[in-house]
Amino acid sequence: MEKVTIDDIRKAQDTIKDIVKRTDILESTKLSLLTNANIYYKCENLQKTGSFKVRGACNKIANLTEEEKSKGVIASSAGNHAQGVALGAKMNNIEATIVMPSTAPLAKVTATKSYGANVVLEGLVYDDAYAKAVEIQKETGATFLHPFNDKYVIAGQGTIGLEIFEQMNNKVDTILCPIGGGGIIAGIATAAKALNPNVKIVGVQTANIPSMYESMKSGKVTTAFKSTSIADGISVKTVGELTFNIAKDLLDEVVLVEEDEIAEAVLFLMENQKVVAEGSGAVTTAAILSGKYKPKENENVVLIISGGNIDVNTLNRIVVKGLINSGRRFSFVTEIKDKPGGLAELTRILSNLDANIITANLSSTKAIGELSAQMTMETFDHEHIEKIKKAVSEAGFNIK
Repeated sequence: MEKVTIDDIRKAQDTIKDIVKRTDILESTKLSLLTNANIYYKCENLQKTGSFKVRGACNKIANLTEEEKSKGVIASSAGNHAQGVALGAKMNNIEATIVMPSTAPLAKVTATKSYGANVVLEGLVYDDAYAKAVEIQKETGATFLHPFNDKYVIAGQGTIGLEIFEQMNNKVDTILCPIGGGGIIAGIATAAKALNPNVKIVGVQTANIPSMYESMKSGKVTTAFKSTSIADGISVKTVGELTFNIAKDLLDEVVLVEEDEIAEAVLFLMENQKVVAEGSGAVTTAAILSGKYKPKENENVVLIISGGNIDVNTLNRIVVKGLINSGRRFSFVTEIKDKPGGLAELTRILSNLDANIITANLSSTKAIGELSAQMTMETFDHEHIEKIKKAVSEAGFNIK
């Protein structure tokens, strides 16, 4: 199978230079202090359409023949490739149909439609949408634009690797990159290893859908799916043949992160880097925070934030989950006396321990003269929560 070369990537960079942004690289002071390494972010969440996918999509569209363009294009996508294809098609006056999973965030669906594409929703994950897109393509004869298993798409994504080395003055030891179907890591690894064979390429996947991890382990493309993930952008059950063949030769390691770790990373990026990342864009940060990848002292590590297209409702759920996991939000249920001042004693204990009550809901119980009190509060950490539980229990309240 044909491989992608550094020359393909340089050609792609020239092709798309007037379309895409050269996204910033930001230093992460907090992560650098935590790891004693030099941690940087490549912010593709600030790219046009909110993710790196526009690079590969526009490079592919630029290399279509006039006949292929005239038939219109069809693509399957978890959401980000959809927007890249829709934008590229709009710029070239090409009719576009995009098939997305029904679980795709509303923000991605709405944005794709805003570029003038026809959107079809099908299935739970990318693979379901792909099967539907193939079916529609056979019916319509439209030109299929694969989101990752395509030479021009991989070359387009590889331009990120060129930019990283240019912006870091070649001082790059390790690059951490999300993996879904494998397009972005195949492109970056090709560019990076050509520029410096000693650079370490580490892929990051959600443990719920470890398709590249299992493929690397078995030595062949392997389908893997446990359940859906908040990292919808990398929810791909089967990686591409082309991307796998590149990855197996160039990747140094693939690590897996859990859903709670991804949620904490999204929250960390918002608070400490003032960056909004979607779940798939936060997995590289999750790998560092969880210790799944431990940098060496003074190692120059670049984390790819692949996208920022996160639905606000999803973001809210992730933030709440992240607060709970980090011990900064705590809820419990207990019983209080159904009389004047019955709630006051409980709130006094919480106030004395500097717990900020967010909600307090009272409801009747089966016992006469007793109320059920559900309390939710802001806390500092897990140690603070244990102090609260101890004080409330010692005061005679039974915590549930």
